[in-house]
Amino acid sequence: MLPGLYVHVPFCRSKCPYCGFYSIASNTPVDAWLDGLKREILCHKDRFDQFDTLYLGGGTPTFLSTMVLKEVMACLFDHFHFTSDAEITIEANPGDINPSKAGALKMLGFNRINLGVQSFNDPILKFLGRRHSAEKVENAMGNLRSAGFINIGLDLIYGMKAQSMKAWVNTLQRALVFQPEHLSCYQLTLEKGTVFDRRSNKGNTITLSEKTAAAHFLSTSAFLENKGYSHYEVSNFARGKRFEAHHNRKYWQHVPYLGLGPSAHSFDGKKRWWNVRSVRKYGVALKKGQLPIEGSEILTKEQFHLESLALGFRTRRGVDLESLTRVPTSKKVFLMLQQRGLLKVDKGRAVPTRRGYLLADSLPLCFSA
Repeated sequence: MLPGLYVHVPFCRSKCPYCGFYSIASNTPVDAWLDGLKREILCHKDRFDQFDTLYLGGGTPTFLSTMVLKEVMACLFDHFHFTSDAEITIEANPGDINPSKAGALKMLGFNRINLGVQSFNDPILKFLGRRHSAEKVENAMGNLRSAGFINIGLDLIYGMKAQSMKAWVNTLQRALVFQPEHLSCYQLTLEKGTVFDRRSNKGNTITLSEKTAAAHFLSTSAFLENKGYSHYEVSNFARGKRFEAHHNRKYWQHVPYLGLGPSAHSFDGKKRWWNVRSVRKYGVALKKGQLPIEGSEILTKEQFHLESLALGFRTRRGVDLESLTRVPTSKKVFLMLQQRGLLKVDKGRAVPTRRGYLLADSLPLCFSA
């Protein structure tokens, strides 16, 4: 599998109270970021021979003007090589997608859109700090389809106390009206340092109880699989293998990837490194001819193994049965997990069941020394 390329666009119109990603609620530093990005591209232009995925994430990449996006894409394609069938994704805010923007994204070469919908319930959208309405989502989907996009993913959030199961199912039903090729259903988590995290620390309950959240997860999986979507990763569903997120699959399978922009992470197969979480520091370093790296680590064999298990158990692909034989008791452990309905065998691989997905983060510990 070829490596993937990620570009972090750290700009938003406003900061959502649940978001733990590095972003700035302003477009003032865009010029400085663009200058830094162009310099970083030159630093890495010979690092990898070819990419088959490109992903612009954030932040909100569609917050950038069409002119800036055009500059970004031109610079990327001038200095990096992509396969002719490369998956080229951009994260989008529904409020940004008017007919002109949708057409421009298509013209610039994007062939996959990740739309940050989160909900079709206006009170829930307000609770989540989103600036768009359910109506704007409908308009955005119409504009994207009219522009010719046939691979659209919707990001949704569930698992908050303010949202009943009935309201969540209603959001799923409204999402399916648009027949999206991909759905990402994220359970709300309290990321450290976010507004929601601070509220929770003051005693305001925001998320569901663990038992109720598990019930929502299981119901979501059953509902979407019954509608023809494959639950191929803990939070992700696709209408067939061709519509799975090819770029994200690289992260789950330890395939190398290059990350550009403030806070972006990279991996070459053994070493992982990450950039500074600051547009200013990012630009200063690059102007000095230095890479804006904040830290790095070289994975030991044991770390690589544990990560492979952790990532594998999050996906329908699972883990090669042979990789579970490192611990003498592993066969007994596997049989016990199989009997409990958490793992199953499929073509020589240990694959998590729907209930197994619930324990994806703890399953690797069962097979560690």
